[in-house]
Amino acid sequence: MTVSVLFSRRRAAHTLGALALACGGLIAPASSPLAADAPAAAAATAPKVLRYAFRVAETGFDPARVSDLYSRIVISHMLEGLYTYDHLARPIKMKPLTAAGMPEISADFKVFTIKVQPGIYFTDDPAFKGKKRELVAADYAYAIKRFADPSTKSPGWGDLEELNFIGLNALRKEALDKRKPFDYDREVPGVRAIDRYTLRLEVTESRPRLTETLASGDTLGGIAREVVEFYGDKIAEHPVGTGPFKLAQWRRSSLIALEKNPDYRLRYDAEPAADDAAGQAMLAKYKGRQLPMVDRVEVSIIEENQPRWLSFLNKQQDFLDRLPEDFATIAIPGGKLAPNLAKQGIQAFRQLNPDIVLTLYNMEDPVVGGYTPEKIALRRAVNMAIDIEREINLVRRGQGIPAQAITVPHTTGFDPKFKSEMGDFDPARARALLDLYGYVDKDGDGWRDLPDGSPLKLTKNTQPDQQSRQLDDLWQRNLKAIGIRIEFKSAKWPENLKAAQAGKLQMWGVASSASQRDGQSALGRLYGPMKGGANLARFQNDTFDAIYTKMQGLPDGPEREALFVEAKRISVAYAPYKNHLHRFVTDMAHPWVEGYRRPLFWQDWWQYVDIDTSKQPVSTR
Repeated sequence: MTVSVLFSRRRAAHTLGALALACGGLIAPASSPLAADAPAAAAATAPKVLRYAFRVAETGFDPARVSDLYSRIVISHMLEGLYTYDHLARPIKMKPLTAAGMPEISADFKVFTIKVQPGIYFTDDPAFKGKKRELVAADYAYAIKRFADPSTKSPGWGDLEELNFIGLNALRKEALDKRKPFDYDREVPGVRAIDRYTLRLEVTESRPRLTETLASGDTLGGIAREVVEFYGDKIAEHPVGTGPFKLAQWRRSSLIALEKNPDYRLRYDAEPAADDAAGQAMLAKYKGRQLPMVDRVEVSIIEENQPRWLSFLNKQQDFLDRLPEDFATIAIPGGKLAPNLAKQGIQAFRQLNPDIVLTLYNMEDPVVGGYTPEKIALRRAVNMAIDIEREINLVRRGQGIPAQAITVPHTTGFDPKFKSEMGDFDPARARALLDLYGYVDKDGDGWRDLPDGSPLKLTKNTQPDQQSRQLDDLWQRNLKAIGIRIEFKSAKWPENLKAAQAGKLQMWGVASSASQRDGQSALGRLYGPMKGGANLARFQNDTFDAIYTKMQGLPDGPEREALFVEAKRISVAYAPYKNHLHRFVTDMAHPWVEGYRRPLFWQDWWQYVDIDTSKQPVSTR
């Protein structure tokens, strides 16, 4: 029986239950075998559906065109990278996913040879014309090449460009210079399938951590060329991969539904640490189970915190991704689950996340951008005027720690002892800095003006949700205290992202999460060649770029750590961003959701959780 039929029956059972209540509950006598057996039968036949909500809308499901976390979460459950992370191992451990083993790497870290496992197949799709389509090495070569294709306009190209695959950058440049289509058929020495199952990657400089890049199924998952060509500019609506789920339904910015891939090959296995009691218990319970363990995942988009929280409490959602900070004091007072929620069997999963909350300044903006002393002084003054402790304690209900640098917890380059003025709230010093560089009130209206006498007014993009409004109020209060006017331009998050990528806004608050253990990815937010991609501030500094490039070729160790420190100091000095905080994240689940452990750097976890339908209220089945 298919999942779709079972899902329809679940809705029918819900309707029948509502009718029973309307009629006094007398559809069948309590002693009737039908009535006695109905709950058990319903639990046995009901599909296992995991329901939860994103706080921000997705943008699409083309891995080469997305940069937002929420789209990447969905993609990572449909497409598979060559490698992945063991979902229970702490400290983290990388392992093969579609690769037959770990890569063969040359001594100079310039050549990576990878074998793809035979016998892995894409989910069925009309693009394959009724034939089973095997995953092969060429699919990964094609996935990489798509980022280089100018017509793709990939925001992630900067990440791959700086890896310098031999011949790939040149092929892209040729397509741009001659204004002709990117030639996918031309052999690129650095990105080649040397036979059906062997991928060979060659880079011009040492890249000791390239394998971490290949563990990103959400961006570099295997993708079939014929699928992209079949759907053309609609490819973002038709992701086809080899992963545990496939897209079943998509109502943009409203509902995303995935159904399990019935032919998925993997079974549950993991390597938790010997002293990890919870991990060992999960392994003992699920080892050998066919993945995924749920039949369907339904993701709603609920941008406002209160409706998202209430939908979880009312059991309309099984899982709550990131407890809204507004409710932290009542749900997890002192960092512990509230007794009334514990009595309901609700579970809480709290950790310091490998992320950072930032405000970006568009370095090409005529007001806040630029590299002259007075422009730097303006940004630094604004940064020191923002009361981060108040933001953490009042707006975010204590769920964070101040961010002194742009690197994030749990990654290389992060040092909890590093201290900078990014953590300072010093309005007196901010006012003095503005006075020194000529940002004074020249017309007597009570507001500071630019050094040339024209009005000084900042514009910060924001979102139409309650938390954003609270943050906007804090910004307005803090800047008023130093004599600066600010106005806010509200738009949906995907619209603000597009504007930031195009350099069409002045300031915007964003958050960034690490996707791998290496902290250098965070520094990409200041790397010149990544403008419009990770580098939303459009920062350009030759010294920083040289440091970034040098770090790519160095193995982990003291020399590389020293460069991290130097890069962080440049970031603080020029202030293309205001570093706000690293967040504590608390996920919550109802008692029928089992086997959950929050990932650190990877996004896929749906296949590892189970739903015990016998524990669900009848109305939710």
